[in-house]
Amino acid sequence: MNNTLRFPDEFLWGASTSAYQIEGAYNDDNKGENIWDRFVRRDARVLNGDTGDIACDHYHRMPQDVALLKKLGIPCYSFTISWTRILPEGRGQINVKGLDFYNRLVDTLLDAGIRPKATLYHWDFPQLLQDLGGWPNRDSVDWFAEYAQIVFEKLADRVKFWVTHNEPWVVAFLGYATGIHAPGVCDYSQAYQTAHHLLMAHGKAVQVYRQGGYDGQIGLTLNLNGLMPASDSDEDRAATQRVHDETHALFLDPVFKGEYPQALFNFIGPHKPNIQAGDLQLIRQPIDFLGLNYYNTDLVAFDIHSGLNKARLTPYSAPSWGRTEMNWGIYPAGIKGEALYVKKRYGNPDLYIAENGCAMPDEPDENGFVADWDRIRYIKAHIQALHEVIQEGVNLKGYFVWSIFDNFEWERGYGPRFGLVRVNYETLERIPKQSAYWYRDVITNNAINL
Repeated sequence: MNNTLRFPDEFLWGASTSAYQIEGAYNDDNKGENIWDRFVRRDARVLNGDTGDIACDHYHRMPQDVALLKKLGIPCYSFTISWTRILPEGRGQINVKGLDFYNRLVDTLLDAGIRPKATLYHWDFPQLLQDLGGWPNRDSVDWFAEYAQIVFEKLADRVKFWVTHNEPWVVAFLGYATGIHAPGVCDYSQAYQTAHHLLMAHGKAVQVYRQGGYDGQIGLTLNLNGLMPASDSDEDRAATQRVHDETHALFLDPVFKGEYPQALFNFIGPHKPNIQAGDLQLIRQPIDFLGLNYYNTDLVAFDIHSGLNKARLTPYSAPSWGRTEMNWGIYPAGIKGEALYVKKRYGNPDLYIAENGCAMPDEPDENGFVADWDRIRYIKAHIQALHEVIQEGVNLKGYFVWSIFDNFEWERGYGPRFGLVRVNYETLERIPKQSAYWYRDVITNNAINL
């Protein structure tokens, strides 16, 4: 019996980060204020009053971090660009120093033999544009397109792999419906309008990229976590469908089919977004790939007291798996279900797992080393499920672990650690964990051993 699962020769392995979570240097070299710089300074928004002011200090330690990526054998590095490093006011005057940082990052990666993958937006909207209404303002579509064009002109000669938005559902619903994330607004109408404008901004950025004639690929990354009815009751099934429509169809349907899920809009009634003629055509730009982020699966039950969707979510774990440090369930089969769903409903686009990983209760030894076999078990099980989806015909092209570094975990501050590399937040020393060496072997062999 063969206990080795091999991946296709061209399969792309990588690791992901985001600007606000690792860069620090929040006001260095003329960088402008973003909504997270503002949000973390408000009372009771982030645990322990943590901020991303320093984070992993990647902005000042970038060459050493790239050297570590090379040492760990990472073939492709997925990073995000800070809008306000490029445009401190969100539009208008370009900050040459900010552009230069990403220019050097790209060159340093290429010199190390690492393929760069760049995301334009991972939640750090310019504060000055937020003061003008933020994403609910229709002008945000043009603000984003201006920013995208500047970045493409500077970097697309060497970066051939682009993502417009990372997890627009989080931007819209955690930022504008629950207020858990910046900018901290609690208004479902603004959340749905934000979702629409994010999709329009995505479409316009894709248009700008195509018009530039750049040699590369561009797509969109969505968080598609699993959902299962808590029972066979009609009420639980209907609640599950509503949550699915909000988290999946609200973004996938317009991008791939040029339409919104009408049943969802009928249910939310007065909160549905204002959609103008031509908007859906703009959103439905052909993309080269879809990024899929998967972490966990939830059981969904009808609950009259649970928000607009009347749905209560409970973490679900497969037998013997327990939960992560974030109290998320662990259900590796869920990643397979999501990939097969995209294949079946949306024409089997090229697919990348753009984020997958877990925060675990890492316990460093006296040397700061973490033998994180629980994280290895999690990642290995998900990769094994992905091997199965390839056998079932899904056009899965690559896998990116979240994250290469421990980092600032948004409203939870520096508590949860997702990294393959431990960051000592006092000294900023980087110490690869057991999982980093395990993942290096997976990449080297292009396979996992069962």
